Amino acid sequence: MLPRDMLRYVVVSTLSHRLRSALTALGIGIGVAAVVLLTSIGEGLRDYMLAEFTQFGTNIVAVNPGVNTTFGMPTGVLNTQRPLSLDDAAALRRVPWVVAAMPAIQGNASVKGNGRERRVTISGVGPEMPLVFSFRVALGSFLPPDDPRSPRAYAVLGSKLRKELFGERSPLGERVRVAGERYRVVGVMESKGTVLGFDLDDAIYIPAARALEMFDRESLMEIDVLYEEGAPVDEVVKGIRRVLSARHGGVDFTITTQQQMLDVLGSVLDVVTFAVGALGSISLLVGGVGIFTIMTISVRERTFEIGLLRAVGALRRQVRRLFIGESILLAAIGGVAGLLFGATIVRLVTLFLPGAPLSWSPAYAFAAELLAVLIGLVAGVVPAQRAAMLDPVQALRAE
Repeated sequence: MLPRDMLRYVVVSTLSHRLRSALTALGIGIGVAAVVLLTSIGEGLRDYMLAEFTQFGTNIVAVNPGVNTTFGMPTGVLNTQRPLSLDDAAALRRVPWVVAAMPAIQGNASVKGNGRERRVTISGVGPEMPLVFSFRVALGSFLPPDDPRSPRAYAVLGSKLRKELFGERSPLGERVRVAGERYRVVGVMESKGTVLGFDLDDAIYIPAARALEMFDRESLMEIDVLYEEGAPVDEVVKGIRRVLSARHGGVDFTITTQQQMLDVLGSVLDVVTFAVGALGSISLLVGGVGIFTIMTISVRERTFEIGLLRAVGALRRQVRRLFIGESILLAAIGGVAGLLFGATIVRLVTLFLPGAPLSWSPAYAFAAELLAVLIGLVAGVVPAQRAAMLDPVQALRAE
């Protein structure tokens, strides 16, 4: 039997039982569609999180107090940790390739203004904040470059806080009370929305030194270092470590580059995508059981046909290949249908809900189709082997 004859035989056998073939392929199609939809959600979530995380730029290094790695030693053995100070931030501005070093501290407090009150996030920052985080001022100006240790009581409002307190009228020059202390409003930030769960618009920005006093803290929560585009990040990190080690008498801080943050976030989201794809693959296994059942029934129904094939000279391996080919064809048809259905659903959702975190992944779609064909191959092996092992004489008598 020539290969083209075998292919024709498989196609004709599949099409001669259209309803049964369609129902068999449906099980695989549902599984593939489930994989496509779930992985699209996972990929969409991954893209959304990475986009949210990188909107401030990728050339930022974060410095935090304390060391994450203890080298297996008790935490109290070398308890020489010094707080990150405003002077540390000023010293880091002199590191080669560094453009800005912004002190940062956050807390929560009540803000009163225009006869209204609202509890919001208080961000103690430096005047470099718009530059470091690519965060533009919509009205007025940002905090002026005062003496870091004794800055003036100026504040900049987030866009949402401005609307809650002052409505549409300009708050510039108005007085607000932050945790009971009086501040003059000098600016309003552009709307940024919620980033990784933090509403940047429902916040007020004040000098870092005043935030340290307000929250009775000795150490900054973080120093965000912005370095030049294209600069060698390893050299920047070495410079930061050298300066802070000299000032602190040792390494009692943690330096995290933006790429390290992205790598960790990407790894977590890759695991999530793979996990939801694996859940969808369970439906493929169910479809494989359906193919196995239908092919087993088909062998029993076509016993005489198998005997006739053997009688006219078909070899055992050829009979085996015919039934395996039919099983693979059913799985492939179901897989293609599932891909089309899943892609259509993803397209419709993104069309009517543009903000939905869905992203079509060709790699996962191809893997789903390949897995469907593989399941069809495995599911057809046992029925095909039974068909090949039938005795021709006994098979012809079955009619």
